[in-house]
Amino acid sequence: MNTNNDKVLLEVNEQGIATVTLNNPDKHNAFDDAIIKQLTEIFNDISKRDDISVMILASNGKSFSAGADLGWMKRMASYSYEDNLKDANALAQMLKALNFLPQTTIAKIQGAAFGGAVGLASCCDIVIASTKASFCLSEVKLGLIPATISPYVVDAIGLKASRRYFQTAERFFSDKAQSLGLVDEVVSPELLTDEVNSMVAKLLVNGSQARRQAKKLSQDVAFQPIDENLLRDTSERIAAIRVSTEGQEGLTAFFEKRAPNW
Repeated sequence: MNTNNDKVLLEVNEQGIATVTLNNPDKHNAFDDAIIKQLTEIFNDISKRDDISVMILASNGKSFSAGADLGWMKRMASYSYEDNLKDANALAQMLKALNFLPQTTIAKIQGAAFGGAVGLASCCDIVIASTKASFCLSEVKLGLIPATISPYVVDAIGLKASRRYFQTAERFFSDKAQSLGLVDEVVSPELLTDEVNSMVAKLLVNGSQARRQAKKLSQDVAFQPIDENLLRDTSERIAAIRVSTEGQEGLTAFFEKRAPNW
């Protein structure tokens, strides 16, 4: 399937790999309210599809994304507080949809990722970047703040680094992004696609439902007190998945020394 939503492309292959591609290279894949709406609709659609196992977030052109489109920002400058609040909430809902997608998500970063694009990367489970990729939380240069992306960026790079980069708007590159925890793997530009494909291959040998539940597990237990409620919850989760169809097949295949049937 190949759906063309103009500035956002969606393709799903026979393996159940969805690729969502920002397709606005002339504007460095900057996004506006229309693109945010398209992305939200696509993410919400993907979340409901059992035939999609992995989603890759990519972009065409030199830049991954320059963040907010300048024309959109100019329009927002003349909006009322209420209109700005509505606009900001639309972006917040798009980021939430991406962050909580049940499928495994991979961000493929080939170039500059500025402003809100750092938020997109932070919402993905795995980020693979080219050595030519660069990042910048540039909002304060415009007298603004990275508000809607902040929960995800702080989660990705930590409070201390966020306190610095939210205020300095320094541009940093993929090696620094990796040391901060924003990026998982850094490769040369010509190997970027191969590295993404290699990561997908690693994912596909694992149970699809198990990956979904493992992702939700990591989000649910983060920063929770290790008390009786958490012990009961995690015990219930492993008990349920052990007796599930996929869990039974995985255990049986392991003991029979064969590949599972997924």
